[in-house]
Amino acid sequence: MPEQQLTTLETALELILEHAPRIQTVEALPLSDCLGRVLARDQEVPADVPPTDNSAVDGYALDHETEATTLPVSDRIPAGSSPGPLKPGTAARIFTGSPVPRGATAVVMQEKVEREGDRIRLLAAASAGQNIRRQGQDLKRGALALAGGTRIRPQEMGLLASMGVDTVTVQKRLRVAVLTSGDELVEPGTTLAPGQIYNTNRYTLLGLLSQADCEVVLCHTLADTRQATRESLEDAAARADVIITSGGVSVGEEDHIRAVLEENHQLRLWRLAIKPGKPLAFGEVAGTPVLGLPGNPAAVLVTFLMVVMPYIRKCQGREDLLPVGEWLPASFGIESASVRREFLRVRKVEVDNTVQIESYPNQSSGMLSSACWASGIAVVPENTRIQPGDPVRYFDFTQLVG
Repeated sequence: MPEQQLTTLETALELILEHAPRIQTVEALPLSDCLGRVLARDQEVPADVPPTDNSAVDGYALDHETEATTLPVSDRIPAGSSPGPLKPGTAARIFTGSPVPRGATAVVMQEKVEREGDRIRLLAAASAGQNIRRQGQDLKRGALALAGGTRIRPQEMGLLASMGVDTVTVQKRLRVAVLTSGDELVEPGTTLAPGQIYNTNRYTLLGLLSQADCEVVLCHTLADTRQATRESLEDAAARADVIITSGGVSVGEEDHIRAVLEENHQLRLWRLAIKPGKPLAFGEVAGTPVLGLPGNPAAVLVTFLMVVMPYIRKCQGREDLLPVGEWLPASFGIESASVRREFLRVRKVEVDNTVQIESYPNQSSGMLSSACWASGIAVVPENTRIQPGDPVRYFDFTQLVG
């Protein structure tokens, strides 16, 4: 297949996302166990937050229309108490978070007051609503607090707690089978025999899937035979919602994954106009989607971030399928334009008080060390040359996998 006939990334994503059904099964979890999980349905506010007017500072609650500048202190209101009405012409000692008594229209912070015994003298005039956090100021009862599909971060956990929510309905994790292809692959900790290499991709994929809040239900290495590949794929299809493979999708005699999809099941897509990651395949085994990634480690990382992550997010019902990224000036140049879209491992640097991105010197798809050096990915469009200073679209790794 000539280079110009390769499938564009946009066309590939449209097809792949079309076959990314939203997860329908849910489970109820204690709030403490919800970090990183995806909210299954909209969460409305059950009651106003805060539930009553309360003080934003330590100070004195009073009626701001009181003309006197010296007032007796008639009450003391600690946090957690339920005060009675404020006595007219008086002030109440109040603390941050304490309920504001009925009749008080302002809270004067203690630094703006001089106290002598049971009386205070105001050093500045008070205004209506001063230092009062109103009931429902943060959240109003019945309002939408969090939309279904929201990935729960620490701040969402705190927000749910502020509403009194202790049990959260979340989507069950997407069940993923991870299959790495190659007789040459051995596990770390094993002494390498001639011709063997360590199974890099398994651990890259396990880490990425953990960050993506997926459940790995099967993880093993395929033997390089057509029959073993077919049997492993069919076994994985019976256990998982999606199968992710690495290797076995190119044109070699030992690349059996693509061949099994084409001969025995369904191959919907093969080879993209991207670099690295051209030999990506997408198909189905017994109705279970298969995302066949290349075998080179850097290509696995790039294709997972740019293709698999949008698929996972779509299954999770999320709206942020791919981050927007940002445009930054390049500190490097590319003289030879490629017909494929290039994804460079880059990092941010500061040059003359300007944030730029620099490219790792060796962009080989076998160089995973480049991704450890980098802070993100820069996108160079097809048929594009880059001059130093040209704006380039940049995606931070934390955005891509978060």
